[in-house]
Amino acid sequence: MEWDFLLATLMNLTVNLVYTLVALFVGVKSLLLIDDKLMKTISFEEELKKGNIAVAIFASSILIFVALIVTFGFKG
Repeated sequence: MEWDFLLATLMNLTVNLVYTLVALFVGVKSLLLIDDKLMKTISFEEELKKGNIAVAIFASSILIFVALIVTFGFKG
């Protein structure tokens, strides 16, 4: 293999990995921001401990969207 191809592949992998990590960080931080700022009277952790299904669905839907962003980041 040529070094140019390997270097281009490595650079593409690096850019996609950085994009994915940033998207994951933003997604988790947005979930925490929603929990802290928008829903001050409701704590996701406490409601999950009580077995509240609606909170679990809401939190998992946000994390599913983050997973989709991560998937598109790896597809390049």
